[in-house]
Amino acid sequence: MASGLQRNLTPAPAAPADGTVVRVRGLTRAFDGRAVIDGLSLDVASGEFVALLGASGCGKSTLLRVLADLDHDITGEVTVARRRAVGFQAPRLIPWKRVWRNVVLGLPGRPDRNRAVRALEEVGLGHRVDVWPKVLSGGEAQRAALARALVRDPDLLLLDEPFSALDALTRIKAQDLVAELWQRHGCAVVLVTHDVEEAVLLADRVLVMRDGVIAQDQPIGLPRPRRRSAPEFVALRADLLAMLGVDRH
Repeated sequence: MASGLQRNLTPAPAAPADGTVVRVRGLTRAFDGRAVIDGLSLDVASGEFVALLGASGCGKSTLLRVLADLDHDITGEVTVARRRAVGFQAPRLIPWKRVWRNVVLGLPGRPDRNRAVRALEEVGLGHRVDVWPKVLSGGEAQRAALARALVRDPDLLLLDEPFSALDALTRIKAQDLVAELWQRHGCAVVLVTHDVEEAVLLADRVLVMRDGVIAQDQPIGLPRPRRRSAPEFVALRADLLAMLGVDRH
């Protein structure tokens, strides 16, 4: 998949070598004089699934907004794939547009119903193409938002706690769907989450943020599909909880 890298946000040096979709060097973002992100550096490879963990206020969502080009009040160098898409905690569907029109909203040219239908079928919503967003369940609305992101064929998919408002069973199904779609599309993913188990289940690499920087970079070398009950899975989850200051017992 072509990386299509562009200079973004602040002047950056020459584009990173092929195979990199995110390159961050010395990123700082302050609010009222307090640095939420403080000299952070990060690389994400093409096709890599990265999860960001950390306590509330550690800068996870701020970093994601910077990568999404939604926050420009920064210093440092940020180079990101040109083709990127974002999924937020709330689906953010426009209530006065049919679901299929929400999926292709913002794409250039006339709304392409067939393209929207293909994306909705991929997330299991082929039967909801022409309904209004208000009739969708919470899980369906998030799947529609995921279709809206994937229809753009991104090299980088940025997800900000997209499952946090879902019930436990719907959340598990949504996690499985994201894993399947990621493997099918081959794009890189950066997922912000508070759920340690979710991070171990989905990611190739888990980054723990603390004091505005990446405090821990933990590779997840478990084979896929992953079993939550596997001893290696349980051990990694316990280690990450300990890094977050949670007693493993």
